[in-house]
Amino acid sequence: STQSTGEDDDWTPELNDRRPQFVGIKFCPECNNMLYPREDKQEKRLMYQCQNCEHVDTADNNCIYVNKITHEIDELQTIVGDVITDPTLPRTQDHPCPRCSQCLAVFFQAQSSAADQGMRLYYVCCNQQCNYKWTE
Repeated sequence: STQSTGEDDDWTPELNDRRPQFVGIKFCPECNNMLYPREDKQEKRLMYQCQNCEHVDTADNNCIYVNKITHEIDELQTIVGDVITDPTLPRTQDHPCPRCSQCLAVFFQAQSSAADQGMRLYYVCCNQQCNYKWTE
């Protein structure tokens, strides 16, 4: 799952059209070497120039690099193993532990931080030596 950096919380399709997109690497159509960005100071525009044959292209986009930061979080790691001692949490014997096959597990529902996922059930094995956490 991906945690928001705060930048995309107000995402709309209209705003997405103005955000920098993937630029990629451009290659010279004459010699197939990489084109490097440079500024045409007189015309005040971005150009791509081959360092081998001097071929020059005008950039269609003023963005030359996009650094999109996302943080991957393993939500199961954030669950504290002591939840098995919480008397208010329900227990189930219908979902055996995938690690030790113990039948008793504590379960609870939590909203995933990923916007595209709904509510999920999280399970914690009640075997204190195992304490395995999983979701289905």
